[in-house]
Amino acid sequence: MTTQHNLPPSFAGRPAVLIFDVNETLIDFESISPLFERVFGDQRVMREWLGHLIMYSMTITLSGLYKNYWSLGGGLFQMVGAIHKVKVTPSDVEALQKAMKTMPAHKDAEGGLKLLKDAGFRMVTLTNSPPTPGAQSPLEHAGLHKYFERQFNIETARAYKPAQVVYHMVAQELGVEAQDCCMVATHVWDTIGGQSAGMAGGLITRPGNALLPIPGLPQPHAVGADLPALARAMIRLWRS
Repeated sequence: MTTQHNLPPSFAGRPAVLIFDVNETLIDFESISPLFERVFGDQRVMREWLGHLIMYSMTITLSGLYKNYWSLGGGLFQMVGAIHKVKVTPSDVEALQKAMKTMPAHKDAEGGLKLLKDAGFRMVTLTNSPPTPGAQSPLEHAGLHKYFERQFNIETARAYKPAQVVYHMVAQELGVEAQDCCMVATHVWDTIGGQSAGMAGGLITRPGNALLPIPGLPQPHAVGADLPALARAMIRLWRS
């Protein structure tokens, strides 16, 4: 199912640049669930850990602190272990960090990206995941990098999304105005961040994600259950 939303009066742009989140939006976090099944005996703990990862990345940014994504993920793995009274070993942490860097693409991702590329959109990524020297980025490992002209991460700003500074950083690096951009993500907190910085928002409602229907909060301009559905909505909205 595809949904389109009327643009709010404060947004008069016709975005030419799509800024994609990577984790969960393009690559599949569910692929690391077997590790949580092995360590905790319950793969559902992955979602608990991921919720902590999102919350504590925002927490340290709001507190004026910074630790990179891989370190944060490993530390929170140990914290969740302590909560569940399960010993998480250094080799478990190493396995998690390796898995975070090598997740596969969502099956629908390439088809949606091709639609958008063919429609003439410029596309870049913006991720909380920092580069690993001498290694492929998670996007490259997933085989999707060929669709993007640049890969941005939050390491330079040392602030996690949805801090406005990271969205402005991308627009400035590309030499475009915020209203020329659309933040595409599967998390409403990420589309809210981009829209609060003056961008449009595109939401993929993958399982576990949905609109946040609160009046006064930015609502995404296009919504789709998967990337091809969202792509078709954005093409109709901004390329017809």
